[in-house]
Amino acid sequence: MTDGTIRIRLKRSTIGAPSKLRKVVRGLGLRRIGQVVRRPDGPATRGMVAKVPHLVEIVE
Repeated sequence: MTDGTIRIRLKRSTIGAPSKLRKVVRGLGLRRIGQVVRRPDGPATRGMVAKVPHLVEIVE
């Protein structure tokens, strides 16, 4: 978490997840399992991660 960003990894598939949760994962910019993206560390991003903790993880 340097320079105000966090790294987020998709650890499980969105197959079988409700469409609302799929949209949250897509909004984070994640498409494939194992993909890691950098996003600004703010309340909006943290809230999106909190919605889908079983699908994503924050990478240190």
